[in-house]
Amino acid sequence: YVYFVIKFSKPILNSGSWQDDKATAGLQAATGKNLKAWFQFDLSTSKDLYVKVAISAVSIEGAKKNLAAENPGWDFETVKMNAGKKWNTELSKIEVEGDEERKKIFYTALYHTAVVPNINMDVDAQYRGRDLKIHTAEGFTNYSVFSLWDTYRGANPLYTIIDQRRTLDYIKTFLLQYQQGGRLPVWELASCETDCMIGYHSIPVIVDAYMKGIRGFDTDLALEAMKKSATWNHLGLPAYIQNGVISMDDEHESVSKTLEYAYDDWCIAIFAKALGKQADYETYIHRAQYYKNILDTKTGFMRPRQNGGWISPFDPREVNNSFTEANSWQYSFYFPQDINGYMQLMGGKVNLGKKLDSLFAAPQLTTGRDQSDITGLIGQYAHGNEPSHHIIYLYNYADKPY
Repeated sequence: YVYFVIKFSKPILNSGSWQDDKATAGLQAATGKNLKAWFQFDLSTSKDLYVKVAISAVSIEGAKKNLAAENPGWDFETVKMNAGKKWNTELSKIEVEGDEERKKIFYTALYHTAVVPNINMDVDAQYRGRDLKIHTAEGFTNYSVFSLWDTYRGANPLYTIIDQRRTLDYIKTFLLQYQQGGRLPVWELASCETDCMIGYHSIPVIVDAYMKGIRGFDTDLALEAMKKSATWNHLGLPAYIQNGVISMDDEHESVSKTLEYAYDDWCIAIFAKALGKQADYETYIHRAQYYKNILDTKTGFMRPRQNGGWISPFDPREVNNSFTEANSWQYSFYFPQDINGYMQLMGGKVNLGKKLDSLFAAPQLTTGRDQSDITGLIGQYAHGNEPSHHIIYLYNYADKPY
């Protein structure tokens, strides 16, 4: 749902519309698909024409209220100045020193972290919920655009440090979306679930915030929502729960889903433990170990399974349907919930260090399908894509800081 209003700084002399490329002059209203509109103005005294647009997911009246409240005048320079002040406030949350080029790089990256999520309600606090009904946000700001597979590793932990107020609003939005739609968001857009990525990564966002001391949300409701989201009957979860692993017969991207579900389950476990819910802790700490069921200790790689065995032949460089935007090289280092346990399986810190070195020293070539997201390769380490973002820190656990 997108409602909008447009205002012009000059009177409209004439207007009309196109529908399916057929023009009609003087038309005041049109309904249908493939619609366009045109407007004519008198520019004889001034060539400057200003246009203001406001949107709402609720109604046209909501869009009108938003425009009146947020941009009532026509002073472009004032609007520009106010926008600059707001961005300066955002970017001043972290102050760094260094040469100008490095500061530009840093603050450009910080700017990128503040582009989304977006406020998803009108100035009167009305918003369209996950159930597509109209609700009123009480005591919080409702947000949208939670690309959680992209953000739970780095951006959301940053928000818990530099923007705790918004982090709490994000969590409250998550929980309302659970109440309105039955599960926590995976990759939410405009109050709708796209399911375009994997995992249930709103859970580590909530747990990270809680473990850092952020309060003000219903923790019992949060645990309920986590458990419901982790037992949903879709995306390989039934096989994962029953067998402790997702095989390629069960679901595409089976290796990545097994690994990321296991991490999210560990997050549920430590949250349950913090709340004194021992039975839930035992259930999910057990599930957090399922990453071992996809680890081939002989080769040291996370590998796809089929019919209880390993897929063969196997090429760790191959980008295929068993992985999410990655290959086995990149996902074989995904065990953030049990780094010490992994090292015990694989021979200790020295072997972890050697495995990491081999990742960076491997030939810079992937096989299989072309995956445009795999960028910035250093050996098989893909600096430009999410599954590799944590890997460099593993050197600390191997006592070999990079």
